[in-house]
Amino acid sequence: MAGTPRTLRAMNDRAALDLLLEHGPLSRTRIGKLTGLSKPTASQLLARLEASGLVLATGTSEGRPGPNAQLYEVDPSAAYAAGLDVTPERVLAAVADITGRTVGSYELPTPGRRPAQPVVRQVTDALDGAVKAAGLARGDVHRLVIGTPGAFDPGTGRLRYASHLPGWHTPTLLDELAAALPMPVEYENDVNLVAVAEQRLGAARGHEDFVLLWNEGGLGAALVLGGRLHRGWTGGAGEVGFLPVPGAPLVRQVTKANSGGYQELAGSQAIPQLARELGMTDIPSGPYADVAAALVERAATEDTVLGRLLLETYATRLATGLASLVSVLDPELVVLSGASLTAGGDTLRALVQAELEELAASRPRLVVGAVHEHPVLRGALESALAATRDEVFDTSR
Repeated sequence: MAGTPRTLRAMNDRAALDLLLEHGPLSRTRIGKLTGLSKPTASQLLARLEASGLVLATGTSEGRPGPNAQLYEVDPSAAYAAGLDVTPERVLAAVADITGRTVGSYELPTPGRRPAQPVVRQVTDALDGAVKAAGLARGDVHRLVIGTPGAFDPGTGRLRYASHLPGWHTPTLLDELAAALPMPVEYENDVNLVAVAEQRLGAARGHEDFVLLWNEGGLGAALVLGGRLHRGWTGGAGEVGFLPVPGAPLVRQVTKANSGGYQELAGSQAIPQLARELGMTDIPSGPYADVAAALVERAATEDTVLGRLLLETYATRLATGLASLVSVLDPELVVLSGASLTAGGDTLRALVQAELEELAASRPRLVVGAVHEHPVLRGALESALAATRDEVFDTSR
């Protein structure tokens, strides 16, 4: 069924805007070629988008025969979106313009088992810090995505699978945050947001079915099936740290323990302990996730007998849990992410790949994650930007 002229114009507008986001500044002629539109239609399109504040003229093309052509780009100030990455130790916030460029960030420390400030105050302070750093006001932000460990149960609105996150479990929290914030707010599991970042910007680009295994502060997974995140009935899909696995004691009452067999076997906290059992003595001090990453990186780069044994044993432990995941899901790709996995680089990846091929009939390709700088926050921004662009770029209204 043919669309109305208004609908067709909106489709062409969105196609042009997406091309400008992907390629950067483009000329009218280039936009016409990429969209298949005639020069007059492309000119009308650009004039319409410029008048609506979505596109601006910026410079001219140079270095080619003939007269220089006017270039156009998406106006970065057309809209802003924000993301928050919440851990027990800190709240990290950032604001990005509509093109995806981060324009302001802020880190709010939150040490201690009991929050010094109410959670609503933590969120607003972190957001305001990033907004101020961007030279904006809170009302300039169109949308906010908050990433946390665990997931908010869609039936009860309460945070599950994250008993280690103080202050976030009150039944009225989401209502309180909605009342305090002037923009739409979405909540997403932190590892799911890493998968969003890898799918949009990193190692999973172009893949519709993949598993992302995350190992840093905790061990978790994100499941992308048919191009969409699979969250499960209560939001708990991918909480593989609770998975019973061979080689680890059977953990009962896992939500109270905030741990399970796979976490105990292959989580970051198990790596320093494994190193000691193998006879390593020069183990650094510090938070266990940092220590684990340092040990894995050293083992992958120094190529010692003990280091090789550490990597091989760790790879077997990782593959033990992954075998269950790939046997059920049969994904196209497995992305290894989080400092305790990426620190091992291709050396660890190859060992896990080899072990997984021995333990599972399904043989997905394993890759190391490519988004290294604050991947949870980057995923939150990408998620917020996608919804913001859908809203702001809709010229059919």
